[in-house]
Amino acid sequence: MSDRPTAPDPVRLQEWEQRTEVPLFAAALVFLTGYAVRVLAPVGVQPWRDIALTLVAATWLLFVVDYGVRLRLSGLGLRFVHRHWLDTAVLLLPLLRPLRMVKVYTAVQQRRNGPGLSLYARVMTYASLTAALLGFSAALAVYHQEQGAPGSTIRTFGDAMWWACATLTTVGYGDAVPVTPVGRVIAAVMMGCGLALLGAVTGSFSSWLVEVFKREDEKRPPGSA
Repeated sequence: MSDRPTAPDPVRLQEWEQRTEVPLFAAALVFLTGYAVRVLAPVGVQPWRDIALTLVAATWLLFVVDYGVRLRLSGLGLRFVHRHWLDTAVLLLPLLRPLRMVKVYTAVQQRRNGPGLSLYARVMTYASLTAALLGFSAALAVYHQEQGAPGSTIRTFGDAMWWACATLTTVGYGDAVPVTPVGRVIAAVMMGCGLALLGAVTGSFSSWLVEVFKREDEKRPPGSA
């Protein structure tokens, strides 16, 4: 791959992103489903595990093609890799794709050409959906790494889901913790995402309350208590 930038085509790039964002999100759900079957299904269950592996490989190939097309249309060459670091991270770790929920929402609204949700509703909806999908993805990944590790406290998928809920909400009970290096890396990413999502929801909800109280005060006649 050459580092020499090609002529950028922002119009085609925008059109490509608008047309592919929703189908790629559906592909991400297929990827997550295939990965879940691969992780949770017993080893002897065939052909479901092979079908799941095929789905995972096929959907990841779609992500590679999409990334290559956007890199080409951007005209940035290899600079695209670090300028669009989230896209690069999502390509390497497709389980992070819920973090692109904002772009999915934007693509849906542009197709509908109708009124969208308020800012506060958008933030809370984005944060909730992202937390749910990211938590499920992280629980699968951690369970995959931890289930057979010596000294692990995450032995079942239920343990992994409990750990994901405690980590995303920043509660951190400490009764279920990853012990493998990969599991701890996933936990670190989850901690950062949990703080960001919780801060977004809390800040948005607080701003909404302030706006409601302000409107109520403006409706009151002057001099009233």
